[in-house]
Amino acid sequence: MGRLARKTASPDLGILGARLLFGLQGELFRRGAELGFNDLRPQHGAVLAYLDENGLRQTEITRLAGRNKQTIGAILDELERLGYLTRVPDPTDRRARLVMPTARGTAWMEVSDAIIADIERRHARMVGEEDYAAFLNTLKIITGSV
Repeated sequence: MGRLARKTASPDLGILGARLLFGLQGELFRRGAELGFNDLRPQHGAVLAYLDENGLRQTEITRLAGRNKQTIGAILDELERLGYLTRVPDPTDRRARLVMPTARGTAWMEVSDAIIADIERRHARMVGEEDYAAFLNTLKIITGSV
């Protein structure tokens, strides 16, 4: 049996993780586009996932997203041009800037949170609430998110 047959018959964690991520992103951005957010792309998710109404420094977004500073900076620039966020002086440190959502960014946050919640409810119905909760807990442990 060749590698492809083995990976198809018994997908490893990398394949399963990619399927989960790409499936979630595909549905999220497709449904978002249907609701008027057709200028967003999955790569924007590295920033949009952490956008917060109270603001966040770029360094914190970079850390949370697990991406490099240049990649996050480029995504921030693009999202700012698209009208989803703005960068303002941090009142606690004049040298720093906070990434703040605009009205459009806040609208996306609400829409995306609702879509993700809907996807999670669907998965929980598919496997059962208890098994889904255990899956999320296990995934948090594996990814160091607890």
